[in-house]
Amino acid sequence: MPTQLLDYFSNLVADDRTLPLTEAALSIAQDPYPDLDVQAVLAEIDTLTFKLRSRVAEGTPPLQKLRLLNQFFYRELGFHANSNDFYDPDSSYLHLVLKSRRGTPISLAVMYMEMGQQIGLPLRGVPFPNHFLVRMTIPAGEVFIDPLTGVSLTKEDLQEMLTPYLDHHDDLAPTPLRLLLQDASPREILAHALRHLKDAYLQDERWERLLGIQQRLVILLPNAIEEVRDRGLTYASLEYFKLACTDLQAYLDKRPEAADAQALRDRIPKLKQLGKIA
Repeated sequence: MPTQLLDYFSNLVADDRTLPLTEAALSIAQDPYPDLDVQAVLAEIDTLTFKLRSRVAEGTPPLQKLRLLNQFFYRELGFHANSNDFYDPDSSYLHLVLKSRRGTPISLAVMYMEMGQQIGLPLRGVPFPNHFLVRMTIPAGEVFIDPLTGVSLTKEDLQEMLTPYLDHHDDLAPTPLRLLLQDASPREILAHALRHLKDAYLQDERWERLLGIQQRLVILLPNAIEEVRDRGLTYASLEYFKLACTDLQAYLDKRPEAADAQALRDRIPKLKQLGKIA
């Protein structure tokens, strides 16, 4: 991958106070689509949103703005879930979502929030277990929105969605619902998007694509040493043995007592032998 693409991403995510979520999310697609013109896609989104802004009169109440956004986003533009293949990577790349109008909960939420924020709606992402949501907080209360449909969800709806998940995650069972409805920062939203792609590429063993995702995760989450380990494992799958050993050793230096530490200590000499590394 050209280093300038990673440098661009690094600059975008360097400061939480100024991190441009939509631009950074778009830039993720430059791994498989290195000629992607991010600024042109941003301009396309702005052009679409201009049509929506022209319909919003000054002083329009937030709930009326929300109805206008839903009408525009789901009915006129036709955004909806890619129900045929949830793990299709193209459903995570915003420029392709813009063309196909099909996306994941996270990619649709990013697009939905971008358009909503441009008309003054206070929208935030919420990484709810097993489903990404959008929250709008107004004086009248909180509205939780399913980004796949635009439907507003009640607390009862959310609890019903949560129950099957808790049946398989006993550690979360005592957690109050409100603690699972915390806003995500732009950095956290990007991490969720990248990890969704990570799962998809790992499942299909597409190591070159996975490496691009891992490099971005290491940049985005500099304190997540597990992502350095996973990058090392990806390097190993691609037979970049020296780089693999460097990353795996960095992980062991930070997590010498980790559950997988001994297995990695045993693996590093084998990687060095394969790579003829002294």
